[in-house]
Amino acid sequence: MNENRKQILEMLAAGKISADEAERLIAALEKDSPPGASAGGGESHPKGWPKYLRVAVESEEGTLGHGPSRVNVRVPFQLLRAGVKLTGIIPPQARAKVNEALHQQGIDLDVNELKADNLEELIYQLKDLTVDIDEKTSKVRVFCE
Repeated sequence: MNENRKQILEMLAAGKISADEAERLIAALEKDSPPGASAGGGESHPKGWPKYLRVAVESEEGTLGHGPSRVNVRVPFQLLRAGVKLTGIIPPQARAKVNEALHQQGIDLDVNELKADNLEELIYQLKDLTVDIDEKTSKVRVFCE
């Protein structure tokens, strides 16, 4: 149990705060707490956590000059979580080959270091991400929702 939650429950037991006040305080803790801080440790996350990484592209001129085109991709973070968990079943020889291929492409990433906790922290930090790229003929938006 995290220390703040324990203090709230102790104040409730001592009669210093009401049950409604304790509930509001715990809800505020859950809303603002970083990943891994909840006592449950399950897959549910506080309200306000992003569920999707979204990429939206609008272009005035589509491929081969066929008029405007739109691309709207929504990637559920749950899919990313599942992918990270699956890295644990990749044989070590295959992981070494993936790491080598990534390194040859100039990507400094070690597949062996991908852990679910790291992904949760990344998702937590992405909750406020918005990238907008506006050009004369196209618009690209990357954001979390």
